[in-house]
Amino acid sequence: MKRVVVLDYGSGNVRSVVRMLERVGAEVTLTGDASAALAADGLYVPGVGNFHACVGALVDSGGAAVVRSRVEAGRPVLGVCVGFQSFFEDSTEEGGGRPGLGLWTGQVSRLRAPVVPHMGWSPVTVAAGSTLFRGVEDERFYFVHSFAPHSFDAPALVSTAEHGERFVAAVEDGALAGTQFHPEKSGDAGAHLLTNWLETL
Repeated sequence: MKRVVVLDYGSGNVRSVVRMLERVGAEVTLTGDASAALAADGLYVPGVGNFHACVGALVDSGGAAVVRSRVEAGRPVLGVCVGFQSFFEDSTEEGGGRPGLGLWTGQVSRLRAPVVPHMGWSPVTVAAGSTLFRGVEDERFYFVHSFAPHSFDAPALVSTAEHGERFVAAVEDGALAGTQFHPEKSGDAGAHLLTNWLETL
């Protein structure tokens, strides 16, 4: 059984994340303890709310250092929603002052769409060769967000979705991966995606 730590750094209610990971067969611990997060087979980084507040909490809690250490060691990390956004350099969201972790180049910016936030089920245009989406390439996933990265320059597998404009919905970059949508709220498709991630650990 794969051991997964859901990083607890004060970013919202993550009980649904724990339940979904347990559903797909992971041994899950919700903790902010650095040693546990470093030792786990996989680290899940959630995130909700304001980008800068989320990054600030991640840095101040020591979680950012844990993420960096795991990435440097090639140990799997999955970021979701604002947790995913935090891996980029910065965001145009109000309340600035806390830049992102800069693990990926690029900026997170507001969706240019008639209705924001983007809330609900949307299909994803899956990158060829994707591991995360294997078997769920034609499924829809649940999004709740007003901001997103719109481009990705590094050599990685980049999947996209559309709400008013095309944006980055998921990135698979070696040990570091992330989704803008919420797998834990995406029903069987989300469960399948998380099962795929567990198999990479």
